[in-house]
Amino acid sequence: AATDSVKATQALAQATVGERVKINQDDPYLMVEEAASLTFARIKSEQTQIKENPEALRTIMEEELMPYIDYRFSSFKVLGKYARQVEKKDLLEFVSVFREYLITSYAVAMGYYDDQIVEFEPHRDYQGRSDVTVRAVIKDNVRPDIKVAFKVRKDPRSGKWEAYDMIAEGISMLSSKQTEFESILRKDGIGKVIEAMRDSIRQPIVLKGSENKTATTNEKV
Repeated sequence: AATDSVKATQALAQATVGERVKINQDDPYLMVEEAASLTFARIKSEQTQIKENPEALRTIMEEELMPYIDYRFSSFKVLGKYARQVEKKDLLEFVSVFREYLITSYAVAMGYYDDQIVEFEPHRDYQGRSDVTVRAVIKDNVRPDIKVAFKVRKDPRSGKWEAYDMIAEGISMLSSKQTEFESILRKDGIGKVIEAMRDSIRQPIVLKGSENKTATTNEKV
């Protein structure tokens, strides 16, 4: 029988142009697996377009990942105590820009991907829980395996599961951004953080996979 990830990939292949595959968010493990599988499948199928224009990765992140990411919760986690200290209009602006910042961050992170294999851990019992961690391994024939994990929470209002953090090799994206932004918030305020995020968003997406793979292959020769 086909795995859930394979089914998700097949669903993407069958989708017509302009039609998005809607993922069920009642199961945190299936939600993450299917969203990731659809995203990786699309990156693989659009390699020609991506190599011609790496900015296409932003569109893929926007359409395939962001519907299942609780960017509002993530933004508040990053701000921490400062979320209660800034004006509402600044807070709303931060949340809006942070969403675009996440899209950019994920697009950059996916810049190395072309045809790796993603294996997810077995599902665990999540009944009665509101926060779970879904772990996976990205396998590559050339480079070392990469351990990743997705922190997922159940929205208390909608009851749907959404991801809010990604951990790569033990490093939390939210924790690292919180540390990075904290000193700016303390010294210069939220305006400077928003400006820094916008600067990052304006940077072009650079593909790193083929370069790294070529370099690693040459080292083995």
